[in-house]
Amino acid sequence: MTLNSTRDSPPPPYDEKNDRFAATNYGYISDKSDQVDIVISVDGKEKKDPPLKDESEVEVVNEQEDPWKITNVYVKVVPWSELSTCGKFKRVLWDYFGKLVVLVGLLYLFICSMDFLSNAFKLIGGRAAGSTFAESQVLSNPVAGLMIGILATVLLQSSSTTTSIVVSMVAAKIVPIRNAIPMVMGANIGTSVTNTLVSITQIANQNDFRRAFAGATVHDMFNWLTVIILLPIEALTGYLFHLSEEIKNSMHLQTNEGADQEYLKKLTKPFTHLIIQVDKKVIEQIAHGDPGAMNKSMIKHCCVKEEVDVLRWNTSENWNTSEHWNYSYTATESVCLEKCKYLFEGVANTWSDTTVGIVLLVIALVTLCVCLVLIVKTLHSLLKGKLSLWIKKFVNADFPGKLAYFTGYLAILVGTGLTFLVQSSSIFTSALTPLVGIGVISVDRMYPLTLGANIGTTTTSILAALAQSAEDIPLALQISLCHLFFNISGILLFFPIPYLRFPIRMAKALGNVTAEYRWFPIVYLLFGFFLLPGAIFGLSLVSWEVMAGVCSPIAFLLVVIVAINILQNKTPKCLPNILRTWAFLPEPLRSLKPIDRQIQKLKIFCSCCCKKNEDETESTKTDTDKAEVTKF
Repeated sequence: MTLNSTRDSPPPPYDEKNDRFAATNYGYISDKSDQVDIVISVDGKEKKDPPLKDESEVEVVNEQEDPWKITNVYVKVVPWSELSTCGKFKRVLWDYFGKLVVLVGLLYLFICSMDFLSNAFKLIGGRAAGSTFAESQVLSNPVAGLMIGILATVLLQSSSTTTSIVVSMVAAKIVPIRNAIPMVMGANIGTSVTNTLVSITQIANQNDFRRAFAGATVHDMFNWLTVIILLPIEALTGYLFHLSEEIKNSMHLQTNEGADQEYLKKLTKPFTHLIIQVDKKVIEQIAHGDPGAMNKSMIKHCCVKEEVDVLRWNTSENWNTSEHWNYSYTATESVCLEKCKYLFEGVANTWSDTTVGIVLLVIALVTLCVCLVLIVKTLHSLLKGKLSLWIKKFVNADFPGKLAYFTGYLAILVGTGLTFLVQSSSIFTSALTPLVGIGVISVDRMYPLTLGANIGTTTTSILAALAQSAEDIPLALQISLCHLFFNISGILLFFPIPYLRFPIRMAKALGNVTAEYRWFPIVYLLFGFFLLPGAIFGLSLVSWEVMAGVCSPIAFLLVVIVAINILQNKTPKCLPNILRTWAFLPEPLRSLKPIDRQIQKLKIFCSCCCKKNEDETESTKTDTDKAEVTKF
């Protein structure tokens, strides 16, 4: 590796359009606003550079470009001994403590914005999700149940809410456990849409975006591969059902009302409840088939209720004697003792749930994007000097010698524990995605952390099941155990053998595509989480035969394409000459370049139209000014 400090244009894949930061692809991003002496250190060797001035940049030239590699390049600031008293005071007060406080505050707002996003989607799509769950006759089709789980989780933006609804439906004996298992699998897939959305906020830098998108979609790839393998096995053998039933029958179950504890929400609720409060029980009532629930508002109006006995009078009439008499009876009613107070409470009675949800969605997305951008910038400025190198080494390091194999299992335990504390896999993985983008965490280390998050999120439904009534615990716990063993089965398939860790390679391939075509993530989100599940669910509503007739040829074609791709990379001589490459196909069938060219033309057309409108506006303004001068 060679190091150069020059003013010439940087070599690829560095983005010369980034006029504020240097060395953006591999190591710490140097903020040129910090006018300090800089030492570039690589593998313990240091090379001094003069102070940064104006547009000067520090460049790192690699002999082998690898955007996935976590390098030992870091930017070292002025040593403590060379700082003035004012400089030392500033470094301690701002660099060490101030930025850390800012980072914690931004993380708090980020988590709150995730809660706002979830509530917004509940208000917008909660009724649709509840109505979808109410289609109990469709749930006998496992593929339809899977798609319902995906769509409901995307609409509600919370796998915990989806699984809690499923658990309540199973406990109420509305849905059999075997029909509910595919819905839980779908919830696993749908929850990964959030961190994929978060990765788009790093679209400005090509390599940051590449890594962030790969770090987010490694969760998607694991969930899809696990479902593709385990759903047919479960449909044929019911192994999750039988395994969870055996464990449930061997346990002596008692209600534990204190089991369902909230940890992170105790910190965020005081703030989020000042903005909006949503009653998710309305969604459960819709899912249970309550006809009156469709007319209820999901916005909570009463925070404290009490059941009271009310004395009522009624009048009866004897039709034979035409006599009337009054009699009294006692009825139990729910009385509101304290109304909820929050920001949207004033408009909740006049605006519809959908209108409030749309406004809240805009607020949540703006807050989310601003927080993520500021978090990334704060991390860039905070991780200076050897601190950046130490963190990279600590997070991505392996155990020494033969114990290195077990490092990933420790990462799984860490992911499980942290997700249990925050009680949301979406929050945990979304918080890690920016760190993957800036190169602090590698995609290979993100993978076991994500697997741990998948296990950690199942503890929420298990604790919720243990808090049910004594008669509801067995069924509720069984579906929660199915969720747990589904994730454990996926880990046993795609983690112990390093060669079988396909989700990492698939995520990196998607990251490379994303780096080349910036529009690809939008298409991926729309197709993977909306169009595909919606189309398959629509076909399943017609009949099982129609869905199988349409999906089977497509699935067979995909299997053939994957097999040919593997043979092309591994043993191309086994294939006929025409199949050794895809050059015989028309370009639109083997490349995204034609679509990209059309999108680029559309962008140029839009920019030209905007420029034309600006010129016309400027010309009109000039003519008006001239007319006024002439008139004067």
